[in-house]
Amino acid sequence: MKACRERDRVRRPPAFAIALIAIGVAFLFSGLGTHAQETRAKGALIIVLEVDGPIGPATAGYLTDGIAEATDRGAELVVLRMDTPGGLSASMREIIHAILQSEVPIASYVAPQGARAASAGTYILYASHVAAMAPGTTLGAATPVQLGGAPSPLPGGEAPKDGGNDKEAGSESPAPKNAKTAKAVNDAVAYIRALAQLRGRNADWAEKAVEEAATLTNTEAVAKNVVDLEAAGVAELIDKLDGREIALRQGGTTLDLADARIETAPPDWRDELLSILTNPNIAFIFMMLGVYGLIFELANPGAIIPGVLGAIFLMLGLYALNVLPVNYAGLGLVVLGIAFMTAEAFVPSFGALGLGGLAAFALGSTILFDTGSPAFALSYWTIGSVTAVTGAILVLLIGYLVRAQRRPVTTGEQTHLGDKAQVESWSHGRGRVRLHGELWNAIGPPRLHKGQTVRVQTIDGLELTVAPDDSPPQSDPEGRDKTAGERR
Repeated sequence: MKACRERDRVRRPPAFAIALIAIGVAFLFSGLGTHAQETRAKGALIIVLEVDGPIGPATAGYLTDGIAEATDRGAELVVLRMDTPGGLSASMREIIHAILQSEVPIASYVAPQGARAASAGTYILYASHVAAMAPGTTLGAATPVQLGGAPSPLPGGEAPKDGGNDKEAGSESPAPKNAKTAKAVNDAVAYIRALAQLRGRNADWAEKAVEEAATLTNTEAVAKNVVDLEAAGVAELIDKLDGREIALRQGGTTLDLADARIETAPPDWRDELLSILTNPNIAFIFMMLGVYGLIFELANPGAIIPGVLGAIFLMLGLYALNVLPVNYAGLGLVVLGIAFMTAEAFVPSFGALGLGGLAAFALGSTILFDTGSPAFALSYWTIGSVTAVTGAILVLLIGYLVRAQRRPVTTGEQTHLGDKAQVESWSHGRGRVRLHGELWNAIGPPRLHKGQTVRVQTIDGLELTVAPDDSPPQSDPEGRDKTAGERR
Protein backbone atom coordinates (compact mmCIF):
# COMPACT_ATOMS: atom_id res chain seq x y z
CA MET A 1 0.00 0.00 0.00
CA LYS A 2 2.80 2.35 0.81
CA ALA A 3 4.37 1.71 -2.59
CA CYS A 4 1.08 2.46 -4.39
CA ARG A 5 0.70 5.75 -2.60
CA GLU A 6 4.24 6.72 -3.62
CA ARG A 7 3.47 5.91 -7.28
CA ASP A 8 0.29 8.02 -7.21
CA ARG A 9 2.23 10.91 -5.70
CA VAL A 10 4.77 10.76 -8.52
CA ARG A 11 2.16 10.58 -11.32
CA ARG A 12 -0.14 13.35 -10.02
CA PRO A 13 1.03 16.79 -11.30
CA PRO A 14 1.79 19.18 -8.47
CA ALA A 15 -0.70 21.99 -7.92
CA PHE A 16 1.92 24.75 -8.04
CA ALA A 17 2.94 23.66 -11.59
CA ILE A 18 -0.64 24.00 -12.81
CA ALA A 19 -0.81 27.40 -11.20
CA LEU A 20 2.37 28.54 -12.95
CA ILE A 21 1.03 27.44 -16.36
CA ALA A 22 -2.23 29.27 -15.78
CA ILE A 23 -0.40 32.45 -14.78
CA GLY A 24 1.83 32.22 -17.89
CA VAL A 25 -1.14 31.85 -20.22
CA ALA A 26 -2.84 34.80 -18.54
CA PHE A 27 0.25 36.97 -19.02
CA LEU A 28 0.50 35.87 -22.67
CA PHE A 29 -3.04 36.92 -23.49
CA SER A 30 -2.58 40.06 -21.44
CA GLY A 31 0.52 40.94 -23.53
CA LEU A 32 -1.31 40.31 -26.79
CA GLY A 33 -4.17 42.50 -25.66
CA THR A 34 -1.79 45.27 -24.64
CA HIS A 35 0.00 45.06 -28.02
CA ALA A 36 -3.31 45.27 -29.87
CA GLN A 37 -4.31 48.28 -27.80
CA GLU A 38 -0.95 49.95 -28.51
CA THR A 39 -1.36 49.25 -32.26
CA ARG A 40 -4.82 50.78 -32.24
CA ALA A 41 -3.52 53.71 -30.23
CA LYS A 42 -0.96 54.43 -32.90
CA GLY A 43 -3.75 54.94 -35.44
CA ALA A 44 -3.95 54.16 -39.13
CA LEU A 45 -0.92 54.34 -41.41
CA ILE A 46 -0.91 56.95 -44.18
CA ILE A 47 1.92 56.88 -46.72
CA VAL A 48 2.70 60.04 -48.70
CA LEU A 49 4.35 59.58 -52.12
CA GLU A 50 5.81 62.58 -53.96
CA VAL A 51 5.88 63.37 -57.67
CA ASP A 52 7.82 66.52 -58.48
CA GLY A 53 8.61 66.81 -62.18
CA PRO A 54 7.89 64.98 -65.43
CA ILE A 55 6.29 61.55 -65.27
CA GLY A 56 8.53 58.92 -66.83
CA PRO A 57 9.65 55.33 -66.28
CA ALA A 58 11.39 56.21 -63.01
CA THR A 59 8.25 57.88 -61.63
CA ALA A 60 6.08 54.96 -62.70
CA GLY A 61 8.37 52.47 -60.97
CA TYR A 62 8.53 54.57 -57.81
CA LEU A 63 4.74 54.95 -57.54
CA THR A 64 3.85 51.35 -58.36
CA ASP A 65 6.39 50.10 -55.81
CA GLY A 66 5.09 52.60 -53.24
CA ILE A 67 1.49 51.48 -53.72
CA ALA A 68 2.53 47.82 -53.44
CA GLU A 69 4.45 48.53 -50.22
CA ALA A 70 1.46 50.40 -48.78
CA THR A 71 -0.72 47.38 -49.50
CA ASP A 72 1.76 45.00 -47.84
CA ARG A 73 1.94 47.21 -44.74
CA GLY A 74 -1.82 47.51 -44.46
CA ALA A 75 -1.92 51.28 -44.93
CA GLU A 76 -5.28 53.00 -44.64
CA LEU A 77 -4.53 55.61 -47.32
CA VAL A 78 -1.89 56.62 -49.86
CA VAL A 79 -1.54 60.33 -50.59
CA LEU A 80 0.03 61.08 -53.97
CA ARG A 81 1.30 64.65 -53.76
CA MET A 82 1.82 65.93 -57.32
CA ASP A 83 3.44 68.84 -59.11
CA THR A 84 3.99 67.75 -62.71
CA PRO A 85 3.89 69.24 -66.22
CA GLY A 86 2.95 65.83 -67.63
CA GLY A 87 5.04 63.06 -69.08
CA LEU A 88 5.06 59.87 -71.10
CA SER A 89 1.77 58.23 -71.98
CA ALA A 90 3.09 54.72 -71.29
CA SER A 91 4.29 55.68 -67.80
CA MET A 92 1.00 57.48 -67.07
CA ARG A 93 -1.03 54.40 -68.01
CA GLU A 94 1.18 52.19 -65.86
CA ILE A 95 0.53 54.45 -62.85
CA ILE A 96 -3.21 54.58 -63.52
CA HIS A 97 -3.34 50.78 -63.82
CA ALA A 98 -1.69 50.50 -60.38
CA ILE A 99 -4.22 52.98 -58.93
CA LEU A 100 -7.22 51.16 -60.38
CA GLN A 101 -5.96 47.80 -59.09
CA SER A 102 -4.95 49.13 -55.67
CA GLU A 103 -6.49 47.64 -52.53
CA VAL A 104 -5.57 50.85 -50.68
CA PRO A 105 -7.43 54.13 -51.40
CA ILE A 106 -5.31 56.61 -53.39
CA ALA A 107 -5.78 60.34 -52.84
CA SER A 108 -4.04 62.45 -55.50
CA TYR A 109 -3.28 65.88 -54.12
CA VAL A 110 -1.97 68.76 -56.25
CA ALA A 111 0.35 70.65 -53.92
CA PRO A 112 2.04 72.84 -52.75
CA GLN A 113 0.68 76.23 -53.75
CA GLY A 114 1.68 77.05 -57.30
CA ALA A 115 1.82 73.38 -58.31
CA ARG A 116 0.05 71.95 -61.33
CA ALA A 117 -1.26 68.64 -62.60
CA ALA A 118 -1.03 69.19 -66.34
CA SER A 119 -1.45 66.65 -69.12
CA ALA A 120 -0.68 63.21 -67.61
CA GLY A 121 -1.27 64.61 -64.12
CA THR A 122 -4.90 65.37 -65.03
CA TYR A 123 -5.49 61.75 -66.05
CA ILE A 124 -3.99 60.52 -62.77
CA LEU A 125 -6.25 62.89 -60.82
CA TYR A 126 -9.31 61.52 -62.60
CA ALA A 127 -8.22 57.93 -61.92
CA SER A 128 -7.64 58.39 -58.18
CA HIS A 129 -10.21 57.47 -55.54
CA VAL A 130 -9.92 61.00 -54.14
CA ALA A 131 -8.83 64.10 -56.07
CA ALA A 132 -7.79 67.19 -54.11
CA MET A 133 -5.98 70.46 -54.79
CA ALA A 134 -4.19 73.04 -52.68
CA PRO A 135 -5.01 76.74 -53.06
CA GLY A 136 -3.28 78.39 -56.01
CA THR A 137 -2.92 75.21 -58.08
CA THR A 138 -4.12 74.27 -61.58
CA LEU A 139 -4.88 71.25 -63.71
CA GLY A 140 -5.79 70.45 -67.31
CA ALA A 141 -4.17 70.90 -70.74
CA ALA A 142 -4.46 67.18 -71.40
CA THR A 143 -4.21 67.36 -75.20
CA PRO A 144 -1.74 64.81 -76.61
CA VAL A 145 1.36 66.92 -77.22
CA GLN A 146 2.31 65.34 -80.55
CA LEU A 147 -0.85 66.81 -82.03
CA GLY A 148 0.56 70.31 -81.77
CA GLY A 149 -2.31 71.78 -79.79
CA ALA A 150 -6.00 71.88 -80.43
CA PRO A 151 -6.96 70.40 -83.78
CA SER A 152 -8.46 72.59 -86.48
CA PRO A 153 -11.65 71.71 -88.36
CA LEU A 154 -11.67 70.31 -91.85
CA PRO A 155 -13.36 72.51 -94.44
CA GLY A 156 -17.01 71.47 -94.52
CA GLY A 157 -16.29 68.49 -92.27
CA GLU A 158 -17.87 67.32 -89.06
CA ALA A 159 -16.32 66.01 -85.91
CA PRO A 160 -15.87 62.25 -86.01
CA LYS A 161 -17.87 60.19 -83.56
CA ASP A 162 -16.33 57.56 -81.33
CA GLY A 163 -19.12 55.16 -80.53
CA GLY A 164 -20.82 55.83 -77.23
CA ASN A 165 -17.97 57.90 -75.84
CA ASP A 166 -18.99 61.15 -77.50
CA LYS A 167 -21.36 63.33 -75.56
CA GLU A 168 -23.04 66.57 -76.46
CA ALA A 169 -19.96 68.52 -75.50
CA GLY A 170 -17.87 66.45 -77.91
CA SER A 171 -20.22 66.79 -80.86
CA GLU A 172 -19.48 70.50 -81.18
CA SER A 173 -15.70 70.16 -80.92
CA PRO A 174 -13.62 70.67 -84.04
CA ALA A 175 -12.51 67.68 -86.03
CA PRO A 176 -8.86 66.68 -86.01
CA LYS A 177 -6.70 67.38 -89.03
CA ASN A 178 -6.28 63.80 -90.21
CA ALA A 179 -6.94 60.20 -89.33
CA LYS A 180 -3.80 59.86 -87.24
CA THR A 181 -4.56 62.82 -84.99
CA ALA A 182 -8.24 61.82 -84.87
CA LYS A 183 -7.23 58.40 -83.59
CA ALA A 184 -5.01 59.87 -80.88
CA VAL A 185 -7.64 62.40 -79.77
CA ASN A 186 -10.48 59.89 -79.71
CA ASP A 187 -8.39 57.42 -77.75
CA ALA A 188 -7.44 60.06 -75.18
CA VAL A 189 -11.03 61.32 -74.91
CA ALA A 190 -12.41 57.83 -74.44
CA TYR A 191 -9.79 57.04 -71.80
CA ILE A 192 -10.35 60.12 -69.65
CA ARG A 193 -14.16 59.90 -70.01
CA ALA A 194 -14.03 56.31 -68.78
CA LEU A 195 -12.00 57.40 -65.74
CA ALA A 196 -14.40 60.27 -65.05
CA GLN A 197 -17.44 57.99 -65.21
CA LEU A 198 -15.73 55.46 -62.96
CA ARG A 199 -15.13 58.08 -60.24
CA GLY A 200 -18.31 60.09 -60.81
CA ARG A 201 -16.50 63.24 -61.95
CA ASN A 202 -17.17 65.78 -64.70
CA ALA A 203 -16.66 63.84 -67.94
CA ASP A 204 -17.65 66.72 -70.25
CA TRP A 205 -14.94 69.01 -68.93
CA ALA A 206 -12.46 66.12 -69.12
CA GLU A 207 -13.21 65.90 -72.83
CA LYS A 208 -12.59 69.64 -73.22
CA ALA A 209 -9.26 69.26 -71.42
CA VAL A 210 -8.20 66.81 -74.13
CA GLU A 211 -9.69 68.42 -77.22
CA GLU A 212 -9.27 72.10 -76.33
CA ALA A 213 -6.43 71.96 -73.77
CA ALA A 214 -8.78 73.50 -71.17
CA THR A 215 -7.44 74.31 -67.69
CA LEU A 216 -8.98 75.08 -64.29
CA THR A 217 -7.90 76.62 -61.01
CA ASN A 218 -8.46 74.78 -57.75
CA THR A 219 -11.70 76.63 -56.90
CA GLU A 220 -13.08 76.16 -60.41
CA ALA A 221 -12.19 72.47 -60.34
CA VAL A 222 -14.11 71.94 -57.08
CA ALA A 223 -17.11 73.90 -58.40
CA LYS A 224 -17.24 71.88 -61.63
CA ASN A 225 -16.92 68.52 -59.85
CA VAL A 226 -13.55 67.85 -61.45
CA VAL A 227 -11.90 67.31 -58.06
CA ASP A 228 -13.49 66.38 -54.74
CA LEU A 229 -12.14 68.96 -52.34
CA GLU A 230 -9.63 71.69 -51.56
CA ALA A 231 -7.09 71.43 -48.73
CA ALA A 232 -4.29 73.73 -47.61
CA GLY A 233 -2.04 70.86 -46.55
CA VAL A 234 -1.81 67.12 -45.97
CA ALA A 235 -3.08 67.44 -42.39
CA GLU A 236 -6.20 69.30 -43.52
CA LEU A 237 -6.71 66.79 -46.33
CA ILE A 238 -6.64 63.90 -43.85
CA ASP A 239 -9.09 65.67 -41.52
CA LYS A 240 -11.54 66.14 -44.41
CA LEU A 241 -11.19 62.54 -45.55
CA ASP A 242 -11.72 60.97 -42.11
CA GLY A 243 -14.95 58.96 -42.23
CA ARG A 244 -15.31 59.27 -46.01
CA GLU A 245 -16.64 56.27 -47.90
CA ILE A 246 -14.41 55.05 -50.74
CA ALA A 247 -15.34 52.62 -53.50
CA LEU A 248 -12.49 50.20 -54.14
CA ARG A 249 -12.21 47.44 -56.70
CA GLN A 250 -12.94 44.78 -54.09
CA GLY A 251 -15.76 46.75 -52.41
CA GLY A 252 -16.51 49.86 -50.38
CA THR A 253 -14.60 51.02 -47.30
CA THR A 254 -14.81 53.87 -44.81
CA LEU A 255 -11.62 55.75 -44.01
CA ASP A 256 -10.69 55.74 -40.32
CA LEU A 257 -7.94 58.35 -40.14
CA ALA A 258 -8.23 59.47 -36.51
CA ASP A 259 -4.77 59.79 -34.91
CA ALA A 260 -3.24 58.51 -38.13
CA ARG A 261 0.50 58.08 -38.52
CA ILE A 262 1.86 59.88 -41.60
CA GLU A 263 4.98 58.54 -43.29
CA THR A 264 6.53 60.34 -46.26
CA ALA A 265 8.37 58.03 -48.67
CA PRO A 266 10.30 60.19 -51.15
CA PRO A 267 12.15 58.60 -54.09
CA ASP A 268 15.37 56.88 -53.00
CA TRP A 269 18.75 57.09 -54.72
CA ARG A 270 17.88 54.28 -57.13
CA ASP A 271 14.79 56.11 -58.33
CA GLU A 272 16.80 59.32 -58.67
CA LEU A 273 19.52 57.51 -60.62
CA LEU A 274 16.95 55.92 -62.92
CA SER A 275 15.36 59.34 -63.43
CA ILE A 276 18.73 60.73 -64.55
CA LEU A 277 19.48 57.80 -66.85
CA THR A 278 16.07 57.99 -68.53
CA ASN A 279 16.51 61.66 -69.37
CA PRO A 280 16.81 61.58 -73.18
CA ASN A 281 19.55 64.22 -73.18
CA ILE A 282 21.67 62.28 -70.67
CA ALA A 283 21.00 59.00 -72.49
CA PHE A 284 22.04 60.52 -75.82
CA ILE A 285 25.26 61.96 -74.40
CA PHE A 286 26.12 58.66 -72.67
CA MET A 287 25.53 56.75 -75.88
CA MET A 288 27.85 59.03 -77.85
CA LEU A 289 30.54 58.92 -75.15
CA GLY A 290 30.37 55.15 -75.41
CA VAL A 291 30.78 55.27 -79.19
CA TYR A 292 33.72 57.69 -78.94
CA GLY A 293 35.41 55.48 -76.34
CA LEU A 294 35.07 52.33 -78.42
CA ILE A 295 36.30 54.05 -81.60
CA PHE A 296 39.35 55.38 -79.73
CA GLU A 297 40.03 51.89 -78.36
CA LEU A 298 39.83 50.38 -81.86
CA ALA A 299 42.17 53.04 -83.21
CA ASN A 300 44.60 52.53 -80.31
CA PRO A 301 44.46 48.85 -79.29
CA GLY A 302 45.64 48.26 -75.75
CA ALA A 303 44.61 51.64 -74.33
CA ILE A 304 41.99 49.71 -72.27
CA ILE A 305 40.58 52.66 -70.28
CA PRO A 306 38.76 54.28 -73.24
CA GLY A 307 37.30 50.90 -74.17
CA VAL A 308 36.12 50.15 -70.63
CA LEU A 309 34.57 53.59 -70.14
CA GLY A 310 33.08 53.48 -73.62
CA ALA A 311 31.43 50.13 -72.95
CA ILE A 312 29.98 51.37 -69.64
CA PHE A 313 28.59 54.57 -71.15
CA LEU A 314 27.20 52.68 -74.13
CA MET A 315 25.40 50.17 -71.89
CA LEU A 316 23.85 52.99 -69.84
CA GLY A 317 22.71 54.72 -73.02
CA LEU A 318 21.24 51.52 -74.44
CA TYR A 319 19.40 50.91 -71.16
CA ALA A 320 17.69 54.29 -71.53
CA LEU A 321 16.82 53.45 -75.14
CA ASN A 322 15.19 50.27 -73.87
CA VAL A 323 12.80 52.08 -71.48
CA LEU A 324 12.12 55.21 -73.56
CA PRO A 325 9.91 55.27 -76.66
CA VAL A 326 12.35 55.31 -79.57
CA ASN A 327 11.70 56.16 -83.21
CA TYR A 328 13.52 53.34 -85.01
CA ALA A 329 13.93 55.39 -88.17
CA GLY A 330 15.81 58.00 -86.14
CA LEU A 331 17.86 55.32 -84.41
CA GLY A 332 18.73 53.81 -87.79
CA LEU A 333 19.94 57.17 -89.11
CA VAL A 334 22.06 57.74 -86.00
CA VAL A 335 23.66 54.28 -86.30
CA LEU A 336 24.20 54.78 -90.04
CA GLY A 337 25.84 58.15 -89.41
CA ILE A 338 28.16 56.68 -86.79
CA ALA A 339 29.05 53.83 -89.16
CA PHE A 340 29.90 56.24 -91.97
CA MET A 341 32.04 58.42 -89.72
CA THR A 342 33.83 55.36 -88.35
CA ALA A 343 34.45 54.09 -91.87
CA GLU A 344 36.08 57.43 -92.69
CA ALA A 345 38.85 56.53 -90.26
CA PHE A 346 39.61 53.22 -91.98
CA VAL A 347 38.59 53.87 -95.60
CA PRO A 348 39.65 57.47 -96.29
CA SER A 349 37.24 59.15 -98.70
CA PHE A 350 38.49 62.69 -98.07
CA GLY A 351 35.29 63.66 -96.25
CA ALA A 352 32.57 62.04 -98.38
CA LEU A 353 31.71 59.32 -95.88
CA GLY A 354 32.32 61.59 -92.92
CA LEU A 355 30.10 64.45 -94.09
CA GLY A 356 27.35 62.05 -95.13
CA GLY A 357 27.55 60.36 -91.76
CA LEU A 358 27.42 63.69 -89.94
CA ALA A 359 24.28 64.70 -91.86
CA ALA A 360 22.58 61.35 -91.14
CA PHE A 361 23.59 61.61 -87.50
CA ALA A 362 22.13 65.11 -87.04
CA LEU A 363 18.89 64.23 -88.84
CA GLY A 364 18.40 61.00 -86.91
CA SER A 365 19.04 62.76 -83.59
CA THR A 366 16.14 65.16 -84.15
CA ILE A 367 13.63 62.30 -84.46
CA LEU A 368 15.31 59.75 -82.19
CA PHE A 369 12.89 59.86 -79.22
CA ASP A 370 9.17 59.56 -79.93
CA THR A 371 8.02 60.65 -76.45
CA GLY A 372 5.25 63.10 -77.35
CA SER A 373 6.18 65.13 -74.25
CA PRO A 374 8.35 68.27 -74.16
CA ALA A 375 9.73 67.14 -70.80
CA PHE A 376 11.20 64.04 -72.46
CA ALA A 377 12.23 65.57 -75.77
CA LEU A 378 15.83 65.65 -76.94
CA SER A 379 16.80 69.32 -76.82
CA TYR A 380 18.20 71.01 -79.90
CA TRP A 381 21.01 72.36 -77.74
CA THR A 382 22.12 68.81 -76.96
CA ILE A 383 21.81 67.76 -80.59
CA GLY A 384 23.79 70.80 -81.76
CA SER A 385 26.52 70.34 -79.14
CA VAL A 386 27.03 66.64 -79.79
CA THR A 387 26.92 67.15 -83.56
CA ALA A 388 29.45 70.00 -83.30
CA VAL A 389 31.83 67.87 -81.21
CA THR A 390 31.42 64.98 -83.64
CA GLY A 391 32.03 67.32 -86.57
CA ALA A 392 35.17 68.71 -84.93
CA ILE A 393 36.51 65.19 -84.41
CA LEU A 394 35.69 64.41 -88.03
CA VAL A 395 37.53 67.53 -89.27
CA LEU A 396 40.60 66.58 -87.24
CA LEU A 397 40.43 63.06 -88.63
CA ILE A 398 40.15 64.24 -92.23
CA GLY A 399 43.02 66.68 -91.72
CA TYR A 400 45.17 63.92 -90.31
CA LEU A 401 44.38 61.67 -93.27
CA VAL A 402 45.18 64.42 -95.79
CA ARG A 403 48.53 65.10 -94.11
CA ALA A 404 49.25 61.38 -94.09
CA GLN A 405 48.64 61.21 -97.84
CA ARG A 406 51.09 64.04 -98.46
CA ARG A 407 53.74 62.71 -96.11
CA PRO A 408 56.81 61.18 -97.78
CA VAL A 409 57.38 57.47 -97.63
CA THR A 410 58.70 56.50 -94.22
CA THR A 411 59.19 52.80 -94.83
CA GLY A 412 61.31 50.74 -97.23
CA GLU A 413 64.85 51.09 -98.55
CA GLN A 414 64.72 54.80 -99.37
CA THR A 415 64.59 55.66 -95.67
CA HIS A 416 68.28 54.68 -95.28
CA LEU A 417 69.67 57.18 -97.80
CA GLY A 418 72.06 59.54 -96.02
CA ASP A 419 72.18 57.46 -92.85
CA LYS A 420 75.47 56.74 -91.10
CA ALA A 421 77.04 53.28 -90.94
CA GLN A 422 80.25 51.81 -89.50
CA VAL A 423 82.70 49.73 -91.49
CA GLU A 424 83.06 46.18 -90.18
CA SER A 425 85.44 44.84 -92.85
CA TRP A 426 86.80 46.31 -96.10
CA SER A 427 89.05 45.22 -98.97
CA HIS A 428 89.59 46.63 -102.45
CA GLY A 429 86.45 48.75 -102.52
CA ARG A 430 84.15 46.11 -101.07
CA GLY A 431 83.20 45.06 -97.57
CA ARG A 432 80.53 44.96 -94.93
CA VAL A 433 79.07 47.80 -92.88
CA ARG A 434 76.73 47.90 -89.86
CA LEU A 435 73.65 50.06 -90.44
CA HIS A 436 71.23 50.45 -87.51
CA GLY A 437 72.48 47.19 -86.01
CA GLU A 438 72.26 45.25 -89.28
CA LEU A 439 75.13 44.01 -91.46
CA TRP A 440 74.99 45.07 -95.11
CA ASN A 441 77.20 44.37 -98.12
CA ALA A 442 78.68 47.60 -99.40
CA ILE A 443 80.85 49.05 -102.15
CA GLY A 444 82.73 52.31 -102.12
CA PRO A 445 86.22 53.84 -102.11
CA PRO A 446 89.16 51.41 -102.29
CA ARG A 447 90.55 52.36 -98.92
CA LEU A 448 88.35 52.28 -95.82
CA HIS A 449 89.32 50.94 -92.42
CA LYS A 450 87.35 49.07 -89.80
CA GLY A 451 85.28 51.32 -87.54
CA GLN A 452 85.28 54.21 -89.98
CA THR A 453 81.98 56.11 -90.30
CA VAL A 454 80.45 56.22 -93.75
CA ARG A 455 77.19 57.49 -95.24
CA VAL A 456 74.74 55.55 -97.41
CA GLN A 457 74.48 57.11 -100.85
CA THR A 458 72.50 54.54 -102.85
CA ILE A 459 70.84 51.19 -102.28
CA ASP A 460 70.74 48.44 -104.89
CA GLY A 461 68.90 45.46 -103.51
CA LEU A 462 70.91 44.28 -100.51
CA GLU A 463 74.04 46.23 -101.44
CA LEU A 464 74.84 49.74 -100.31
CA THR A 465 77.00 52.34 -101.95
CA VAL A 466 78.81 54.25 -99.23
CA ALA A 467 81.21 57.17 -98.96
CA PRO A 468 83.32 58.48 -96.08
CA ASP A 469 81.36 60.65 -93.68
CA ASP A 470 83.24 63.78 -94.76
CA SER A 471 81.80 63.35 -98.29
CA PRO A 472 78.55 65.26 -98.99
CA PRO A 473 75.52 62.92 -99.10
CA GLN A 474 73.47 62.58 -102.24
CA SER A 475 70.04 64.13 -102.43
CA ASP A 476 66.92 62.09 -103.14
CA PRO A 477 64.96 62.63 -106.37
CA GLU A 478 62.84 65.35 -104.73
CA GLY A 479 65.95 67.35 -103.91
CA ARG A 480 65.74 67.00 -100.13
CA ASP A 481 68.91 66.57 -98.09
CA LYS A 482 68.68 63.10 -96.57
CA THR A 483 70.98 64.10 -93.72
CA ALA A 484 67.97 65.90 -92.30
CA GLY A 485 66.41 62.54 -91.63
CA GLU A 486 69.49 61.15 -89.91
CA ARG A 487 68.61 58.99 -86.95
CA ARG A 488 70.16 60.11 -83.77
